[in-house]
Amino acid sequence: MSRTVFDPLDAACRVFAVEIAELRALEDRLKAGGALAEAFRTAVDLMRAAVENRGKIVVCGVGKSGHIGEKIAATLTSTGSPAVVLNSLNALHGDLGVVSDGDVVLALSHSGESDELVNVLPALERFDVRVISVTGNPQSFVASNSHVHLEVRIAQEACPLNLAPTSSTTAMLVLGDALAMVLLEARGFSREDFARFHPGGRLGRSLLLKVRQIMRGPDQMALVRPGQTVREVLRTMNLRRAGAAVAVEDSGRLAGIFTHGDFARHYEQDAGIGDRQVGPLLTRNPVTVGAEKLAVEVLHLLKEHRIDDLVVVDEAGSPLGIVDSQDLARHRLL
Repeated sequence: MSRTVFDPLDAACRVFAVEIAELRALEDRLKAGGALAEAFRTAVDLMRAAVENRGKIVVCGVGKSGHIGEKIAATLTSTGSPAVVLNSLNALHGDLGVVSDGDVVLALSHSGESDELVNVLPALERFDVRVISVTGNPQSFVASNSHVHLEVRIAQEACPLNLAPTSSTTAMLVLGDALAMVLLEARGFSREDFARFHPGGRLGRSLLLKVRQIMRGPDQMALVRPGQTVREVLRTMNLRRAGAAVAVEDSGRLAGIFTHGDFARHYEQDAGIGDRQVGPLLTRNPVTVGAEKLAVEVLHLLKEHRIDDLVVVDEAGSPLGIVDSQDLARHRLL
C-alpha cells in the first residue's frame, strides 16, 4: 500500500484557499446588509466620534487575539486615530488607568468567553465608554455585554487539525484593517497627514522635506562669472567637487549653468576650449526651483527635463543653492 507523498506547497496552498474562502464569506456577509453591516457602520460612527472628541480607541484581547489587537492598534494610531493596547491580564491591577471617559473599547476574542475579558468588561461599566466586541460567537458573554458586536464566525480554521487560530485571526485582522481604513477615509485623513505620522518613511520625506533642506548652499556651489575662462570654471568645479558651475551676473542674478556634460560636448568640437570665456557656452535660463518648494518637486523636474542639476533661486532670481541628483539618493527620496 503506497503512502501519499507530502508536498509542502500543496499544504501551503490549502492554507491560502481556506483563509481566502473565509474572508470572502465575511465580505459577503458585510455586503448582504444585515446585522454585521449595521454593526460595522455603528462601530465606525462610535470610533469616529471618540477620536473627534479627543478620545481614543482602547484595544483589548487575549492570546492570539491580543497579538491581532496590537497590530490593529498600531494601524489606527499610524493613520491618525489614537489607540492604545490594554493588557487584559493586568487590567484589574492598575492598567485600567489608560481608559478615560469618552473612549471606545475594542474587545477581541474569537470565543467571546475569555476569562480575562469576561472579568474586564464589568469593570469598564464604571467608565463612560462604548464597547465594540469582535467575536465569533454572538451568544457569548463578551458579545452580549457590548454596545456593538461584530461577528467574525468562521467555518474552518486553516490548521489541518482545525485547532490553531488561523482563519479566525485572519478574519479578525482584516475586519480591524477595514475599520481603520474606513475610519481614515471618513475623517478625511490625507497623504500629508500620513506623512506627518511617518516622517522617517519615503512618503514622509517626500511630502515634508523642503528644497532648502536638501540643497547644497553657496559654500558648496561652484559659483563663477560669465567672463571667466572654461579652465578657471573647471578648476572651481573640481574644488567644490561639483558636476555643474553656476554663473552669476554682477547684480547677483543667475546668468546660466555650465556642466561637465557641456564641457565634454564642446571639447569634441574645440580642443582649445579651456581658454575660451564660459559666458557664450552657458545654458541660459536653466530650469530652477524655489527654496520653499517640496523636495519631491525636484525629483519630478529632474526626470521631466532629463537633467542632473537644479539651481535653487530666490524670488529675485539669484541663486541660493543647487540640488544634484545624488542628493536625492542621499536623502532617500529615490
